Order: sequence, then structure tokens, then C-alpha cells
Amino acid sequence: MSSNFIRREEIKIKAAQIKLLTSGWGIEAYENSIVEKITYNSDGLKVKGYLAYPKRLDTNKNYPCIIWCRGGIGEQGVIDVFNARGLFGQIASWGYVVFASQYRGNAGGEGTDEFGGGDVDDVLNLMPLAYELEFADTTQWGIEGWSRGGMMTYLTLTRTDKFNCAVTAGGIANLHCNAKESKFMNRLHEMSTKKRSDDDFKNKCKARSIINFPEKLSKHTPILIIHGTDDNLVLPHDSLDLAYKLQKLNHPYRLLMLEGGDHFLRKHRKEVDALRKMWYEKYLK
Repeated sequence: MSSNFIRREEIKIKAAQIKLLTSGWGIEAYENSIVEKITYNSDGLKVKGYLAYPKRLDTNKNYPCIIWCRGGIGEQGVIDVFNARGLFGQIASWGYVVFASQYRGNAGGEGTDEFGGGDVDDVLNLMPLAYELEFADTTQWGIEGWSRGGMMTYLTLTRTDKFNCAVTAGGIANLHCNAKESKFMNRLHEMSTKKRSDDDFKNKCKARSIINFPEKLSKHTPILIIHGTDDNLVLPHDSLDLAYKLQKLNHPYRLLMLEGGDHFLRKHRKEVDALRKMWYEKYLK
């Protein structure tokens, strides 16, 4: 039987980086987890990503799985090994198996990043990897995404009902075609229309904006939506407008607008970590 893993390599960081990592994500993130760089098969493409899991595995139990969706566009937003060791090591230290994709065409992977097109398959194609890990509980799935990763999370939830819960932070719910609304959208507009028509860009905006089809989200998946009120990249009304739609649809969700929070929620980091951990503990058993 062939493997969907093409390559696995444990991340080792330098002694000087350990102090930085533990100050940012906690000593448990370093001492209680293993994080690997991986190359995996996605639609016949060699795509780069990460795998993380608890360091001291209990052979009498299986661990729920979480997919983490990165933000950014193309190479801008790629998760480097240091941040991966902290980000994914932290979640793994909570008792989960973590899978993350750099998306096709990035970090040396094959293909082209389509910003919510075929690259959504790169998220879904992480799931078969869990079946190759004897310690992974393939019946328990969570998914998390920040910024563009929020958009990827929403789009993924229109394709499957296998996720027990979801978390988004500063997530794109509406790719506003009025590029003047934020610098981020203006930059996206410039990048997307270099070789395409403006109409093509608008059509892609609509097809990637969950605000236009929230009824397609899996109702089996409660969503924790977190957004900073001072986010000037993905504007706060993305999450407010989506929450209003979810309310009308009676979709399970919790909305938290964090006062003074920027796009990266820097001033609320400990609070956000506690909220994420609580959500997973509530829905992943």
C-alpha cells in the first residue's frame, strides 16, 4: 500500500532559539511535542506542510486531529520551521495531532497557489495522512484558520461534514471587491488582476466569500469566530456580517470581538490561546 506521505523530517532548532520559542509559546510547546516538516501527495502534486503530535504518546489512546490553515498569499505567509515548531508544537502539547499545509506552489511545493481554488484540496488531502498514523483518532477532527486561513477553513467546511469544530481568527468571510476598503484587499486585487480581467477577479471574490453561501457550511460544525475590533487588514465586519447570517440559519457559532485587537491579536494572545484550547476541549473528546 502506497503512502500519501512523501517525506517526513523532524524539526530541530538551535539552542539559542529554544528560549525564544518557550517565551512565545510556553515550555510545554517545546518539551511535550514533536513537529515534522512533511511533503505529501495532493492531487498528484508534491505539497509541503507540517505534522505535529505529543512527544510522550500514550499507547492506550488515540489523539484527535486538528488541521491548521495558514494565512497570506503565495510565499508571503509561508510558515517557517521556527514558527511551526512553536505554533504546532503548542497545539500538539494540548493533546492533538496537527496537520498543516503550505498550499500548492509554496515553500518548494509543486503547483500554483490559487488562493481558495484548487488549493482547498490541499487542506482536504491532509486528512488521509491521519489514517497512516496509529496514534491518530480519525473520527475526531477540528480545523483552524487565521486571515486567509479563515477563508480556507470556511471553504473546507462547505466540502465535508467531518469536522467536530472550527476556529477562525481574523478570517476572510467576504473578499470585498471594493479594494479601497483595506490595504490587504487592495494588494490582493493588484496581484489577482495582473493577468486577468477585473470581471474575473470579481467572480473569484464571490466564489471564495462564504458570506454569499453560508448555508453550505456543515451544520455539524460549531464555529468559534474571533476578530479584533481594530483589524485594518481583514475588517471586523467580515466576522460580524457572517455571524448575522449564521444566526439567521441557526448555525452553531460563538462570536468574540476583542476590543482593540489588531489583525494578529497581539495584545490578546494568552486570551486567544485559552479560548482556542477551550473550544477544542469542548468538542474533541
